[in-house]
Amino acid sequence: MNEAHLHLVLNHFPIIIPIVALIVLIIGFGTKSAVIKRVALGLFVLGGILTFPAAFTGEGAEEVVEDLAGVSHTLIHEHEERAETFILASYILGAISLLGLWANYKGKKIAGGVTIVVLLLSVVVVILGKGAGTSGGEIRHEEIRQGTAVPAYDGD
Repeated sequence: MNEAHLHLVLNHFPIIIPIVALIVLIIGFGTKSAVIKRVALGLFVLGGILTFPAAFTGEGAEEVVEDLAGVSHTLIHEHEERAETFILASYILGAISLLGLWANYKGKKIAGGVTIVVLLLSVVVVILGKGAGTSGGEIRHEEIRQGTAVPAYDGD
């Protein structure tokens, strides 16, 4: 398994986990369940933690693919820029979620406010994750690039 393969395996976790956690958090607010909210906060922390290995393997993945035919340095740069913003937001979300988890367990007054901040920030992280993931996919998947026509299937 080379670094590009490892990056492809790892990079989905920090994108998918916040989506799942956001759904769980919304359910927690809907049911007014502190336990479900804690699960969501824990998932956001996990998403932040799993951002580390995904980010760490990105540079090695670039080294593997940058000289392959059809790979655009412009697309790689675009992905790096989007990923850096997503990474920072994921770390912040994970840290605030950890604070919220602590506040929730200790019954602190700030727990509700922190959880609302996590809810709002998680929407931003999900949007940034979509952008980072799509820009990464565009490096090798011409069919998902905007403005690229996909040939019609002719039955052969």
